[in-house]
Amino acid sequence: MRALRARFLPTNVRSRGCVETNLYVVVVQIRLDFISVEPGYGYNLMRDPRYNKGLAFTERERETHYLRGLLPPAIVSQELQERKIMNNIRQYQVPLQRYMAMMDLQENNERLFYKLLIDNVEELLPVVYTPTVGEACQKYGSIFSRPQGLYISLKEKGKILEVLKNWPERSIQVIVVTDGERILGLGDLGCQGMGIPVGKLALYTALGGVRPSACLPITLDVGTNNKDLLNDEFYIGLRQRRATGQEYTDFLQEFMTAVKQNYGEKVLIQFEDFANHNAFELLARYGTTHLVFNDDIQGTASVVLAGLIAAQKLLGGTLAEHTFLFLGAGEAGTGIAELIALEISRQTKAPIEECRKKIWLVDSKGLIVSSRKESLQHFKKPWAHEHETIGNLLDAVNAIKPTVLIGTSGKGQTFTQDVIEAISSFNERPIILALSNPTSQSECTAEQAYTWSKGRAVFATGSPFDPVEYDGKIHVPGQANNAYIFPGFGLGVVMSGAIRVHDDMLLAASEALAQQVSEENFEKGLIYPPFSNIRKISAHIAANVASKAYELGLASRRPRPKDLVKYAESCMYSPVYRNYR
Repeated sequence: MRALRARFLPTNVRSRGCVETNLYVVVVQIRLDFISVEPGYGYNLMRDPRYNKGLAFTERERETHYLRGLLPPAIVSQELQERKIMNNIRQYQVPLQRYMAMMDLQENNERLFYKLLIDNVEELLPVVYTPTVGEACQKYGSIFSRPQGLYISLKEKGKILEVLKNWPERSIQVIVVTDGERILGLGDLGCQGMGIPVGKLALYTALGGVRPSACLPITLDVGTNNKDLLNDEFYIGLRQRRATGQEYTDFLQEFMTAVKQNYGEKVLIQFEDFANHNAFELLARYGTTHLVFNDDIQGTASVVLAGLIAAQKLLGGTLAEHTFLFLGAGEAGTGIAELIALEISRQTKAPIEECRKKIWLVDSKGLIVSSRKESLQHFKKPWAHEHETIGNLLDAVNAIKPTVLIGTSGKGQTFTQDVIEAISSFNERPIILALSNPTSQSECTAEQAYTWSKGRAVFATGSPFDPVEYDGKIHVPGQANNAYIFPGFGLGVVMSGAIRVHDDMLLAASEALAQQVSEENFEKGLIYPPFSNIRKISAHIAANVASKAYELGLASRRPRPKDLVKYAESCMYSPVYRNYR
């Protein structure tokens, strides 16, 4: 008879602002001959993805935690498990099958999922996020098996605080929330947009080191205007048209109030894939009262600005010497344009109104000019400059003669051969950024950009493309992926205890990312560093963001760490298995 048995279970403890520290709590259990352990303890341990290690449980752990007979006798390392899973995933030819395999792993073995993603980030990033996540959202009702976040629908109006309390974790640091109205370039996917918050938060952990238990994906189901979904027998959301006006405003207000009441002032709320008309309004309304961030507006802007700053090191010159032309004047396009103008203003000390005049936008009705100002949405008005009316992109390129062409239109194949040949005719090295996601919506392919520019374009995209050989030279397209920015940005906000997001923190993130582009990267024509170094990159971004938060008086975590980069690295979640004693 064993009279006393001590179990050491790992626990996540916040200490001095760190995201995770590897401490242990002792659970002492007395076993007498008439007292038995709770039935199914070992079985339940294996079913908990936070603690499950599968065949990696050691002999001692199997004995101590009542796992005998519940596992085959073989004991394997986490590294062998990783090789096995990667081998299995590579057998799938359909990207959606790979996505589903990764989601199954996340629900079964959390640490193995994140170790796999961290160690194979360049291969698996397109699987767990864009472009595959777009297809996953379109088919979410068919592949849905187990909820991975909170679904808050109009049925819960008046009870949102109670719904938040149903989530088992209490120490939430980052929330990614969507209402599903504008999922990537795919439109209104309603409740099925949940794939986006789930995917984004997986990257917050894998790339930025925010612990999984501190992350909460949320979908606000206010209905959908997608008739196909409303008629789909497998649709998992409310079968009604979208709420608008005061009903929508009141619902969002209740949600934001409940989040702050339940989780405090320092929880980062990331708005994701809201339609333009709501995205700008929400950011403006809550930016002064909550810790909010819109990745489509601010994250995209920051990662694009980082690429443009790096491009100046490749080409020489300054941002102020360029003329910018955008195709697309929604939240991404105007957000990027505004951050570029802020950076030019910071560098030149010129008023931001003057800096905006170097930036032109084309929307669905043509070039945005002052004669259209009365009919423009409010977020487009700052970009209405004096010029004659121009109805299409090619004519705008020939008239404006930009040095930088940026696509955020969500429309594929809009950078035609005529457009790229035109910008290449008056630029030795045109900068061309085709940023729309997923791959099918990219304004042009890498092969088209390099071929039509005769290999002279400095090119990057939103979705991944393979290297291209042109005229005997290999060109490697960069990927202006928001995943470079938001995980490190979020870590910087969390570890500094920031209470608000400021534009200067976004500029700090851009500068940190640009500094990580090496001479070797430049020699390949890259304006972004490889994703294989993403955790190091995220640590530097987090440090720069935290430093700016302290400088602006927005950081609440005291005292300020002496070495913010080392502090960021020490705060990062580790997916390596813990030993249970």
